[in-house]
Amino acid sequence: QVQLAESGGGLVQAGGSLRLSCIASGRTERSYSMGWFRQAPGKEREFVGSISRVGGVTYYADSVKGRFTISRDNFKDLVNLQMNNLKPEDTAIYYCVATDALTQGALKLARGSDMDYWGKGTLVTVSP
Repeated sequence: QVQLAESGGGLVQAGGSLRLSCIASGRTERSYSMGWFRQAPGKEREFVGSISRVGGVTYYADSVKGRFTISRDNFKDLVNLQMNNLKPEDTAIYYCVATDALTQGALKLARGSDMDYWGKGTLVTVSP
């Protein structure tokens, strides 16, 4: 089992920035492709971004491309989501996710499959 813990959410004005972090614990003797999903009030959970096990491949939702950047530090079992130029429509609970998939894990997450582990989420609120 892998446990995921997010941090870094909060309140920010439109145009501002936030950095979310996710630390993995438990069975971390191997690396996992990881990503971020979000769920806004009254809406379904949606994919935000994902990163491969070694960090060489990333995927992003069209709505965040050019504004959000996902990165990882495998020595610390840490994945970050740098969010710039935030918009009110980015307001949501952001969830860290990891997959057991050994190949194409980041792509599978981007396609909404193989989400094996979830964090509890962190709230991001963007005011107009």
